[in-house]
Amino acid sequence: MADAAAAAGILSGDLGNILNLLSAAAGLGTAAMGLVDATKAFAGGPSNFGFRYIKTAVAPFIVRPPGAASAFGDAEVLQTLRALWLNGVAKAEQKAKAKALIHLGLARGNAAALAAASGVDAATLASLAEKTAAGTPASADEINALGQFDAVVSAVLDAAYERADQQYRNASKVLATAVATVLGAVGGWLVYGSPSGSVWGYFVSWHFALALVVGLSAAPLAPLAKDLATSLQAAATAVRATRR
Repeated sequence: MADAAAAAGILSGDLGNILNLLSAAAGLGTAAMGLVDATKAFAGGPSNFGFRYIKTAVAPFIVRPPGAASAFGDAEVLQTLRALWLNGVAKAEQKAKAKALIHLGLARGNAAALAAASGVDAATLASLAEKTAAGTPASADEINALGQFDAVVSAVLDAAYERADQQYRNASKVLATAVATVLGAVGGWLVYGSPSGSVWGYFVSWHFALALVVGLSAAPLAPLAKDLATSLQAAATAVRATRR
């Protein structure tokens, strides 16, 4: 009977109870997001999501020339880009750094590979790389080829970073929802215990079902809870005014 009364109180539709549920869900969602964010201390945690798009996109453009001796090769370029990504540097700055590193690696020995990746004339790009290394002014055709190369690289980087950011945000939300659901279930157990006195009694009770609903909705509700609560209060006030 006590359980039924409690359920009737919480699920009665009373505005105060609804607002309390929203506040509880928002707090739980915020806590879950904080826990997920804290896992970045372990090798980057969820920040690693999405970087594969960047790695795949830049790989064709960081081909080191055959026989080139450099302390800053393909692996070092990827490590630099990964460090920027994990640290949450602004996307515009990350893309600018990536393009700069691609330009830095442009040489006569890898011009053919870069031209194939960007659809630019290989001979013109190779001539440009040779003149750049020698400090010789480039021709109009070579400048046009560099412009085409830059346009392709920019488009590739834009797509890669947007896809990477999308995967990171979605993965973080999924992880936060999972954490919030577990926390909600544990919180329900701590508050209500097992109604029937058995270990499994809680998992077949309405308390567990309510805890799951609150946990699953916590992460999506967290950024919206304040606005949603204000909107509900305004709507309730308006409805009461029409009854007078």
